[in-house]
Amino acid sequence: MKTRASAKGECTQPRLLLAANQLESFFNHRLPIARAAQNAGWDVHVAINEPREAANLDTDGLTFHPWPLARSFASPAREMETLTSLNALVKALRPDIVHAFTLKPALYAALVSRWQRQPTVMSVTGVGSFFLGQGLREKVIRSGLTMALRLSLGGRRQIAIVQNPDDQELVTTRFGVSASRTRLIPGSGVDLARFAPPTSPAPPPVQIALAARMLADKGVREFVEAARTLTGEGLNARFVLAGGLDPANRTAIAESELRAWESEGCVTWLGPVPDMADLYRSSHIACLPSYREGLPKALLEASACGLPCVTTDVPGCRDAIIANETGLLAPLRDAPALADALRRLITNAAMREQMGIAGRAFVAQRHSNEAVTAAVLETYADLGVRP
Repeated sequence: MKTRASAKGECTQPRLLLAANQLESFFNHRLPIARAAQNAGWDVHVAINEPREAANLDTDGLTFHPWPLARSFASPAREMETLTSLNALVKALRPDIVHAFTLKPALYAALVSRWQRQPTVMSVTGVGSFFLGQGLREKVIRSGLTMALRLSLGGRRQIAIVQNPDDQELVTTRFGVSASRTRLIPGSGVDLARFAPPTSPAPPPVQIALAARMLADKGVREFVEAARTLTGEGLNARFVLAGGLDPANRTAIAESELRAWESEGCVTWLGPVPDMADLYRSSHIACLPSYREGLPKALLEASACGLPCVTTDVPGCRDAIIANETGLLAPLRDAPALADALRRLITNAAMREQMGIAGRAFVAQRHSNEAVTAAVLETYADLGVRP
């Protein structure tokens, strides 16, 4: 196993550089990996676009470095700055492993890996909105991104982590990564102590929660249409949207549209919710009719809290439940079918309870923080580095 040696020859901590695109996403999804690596003996650094904001958070032992990364693809000059900045940071830090999260950071980390023969892990946590869009700009970017990924991925010192079997097939067939250089690790992990069922069931009305950024690609409009139908039927149910605006995203839903839905009375928009575990414990059903995901942590956290889930039969979403055991599947972009699935659970408390118990057991068995972080650290060891 590779170790880091000082000038005097003593062994020191191996160094890990995590490359992420958003501070909020890092703390919501990647922090358990950073902490597990620290506990295992790694010196952990983080390249991110918001290092100053990180100073106000609980970053004990983590070192943050500025990385000028735009979430979507910007001008060629800006993208070149992003790439050369990461290359310079890797040259300066000389990490034993770089671990990049989401598709765009993974691309740049893979390019740096080729140039510097740097052991690199790329977490492909979904394929991004550009692989869903059908506009000319999305098609051009998709073509260029696919070509760049085929050229940069698949090195002997690289491993790609995926969260569902469909994405594993995608990186091997479309991006040219050999199956032996992929690892299927389901999700980012769930804190089972924090996300736990309530001591007593939430009182009526039956609350259905959709937790996501307010994007069309998350199925928000289908959810609202289903809520409009079920509210019109007089069901004793409350439909809530929990998540912030994301105006930079190509499928962003405007605040004015959200306010109009609220005025209509079919849904309640809560905005960003600081304590999702508390929201789930006051809810009865979780819903995410997304168009595609890596593995939606929102559904896993809801299941850990004992909620049945209704989601779409698409990659990632269908992998977050056991169909008809921990939740129900609806066809993509089908608001009437989504309403039918929700109606079944709204009107059947026994089914909700049975699925909630099964969902908690499913998450505890496969998706705990401990299981996921152990698999990630083992991936680092597969590249020949272990503290």
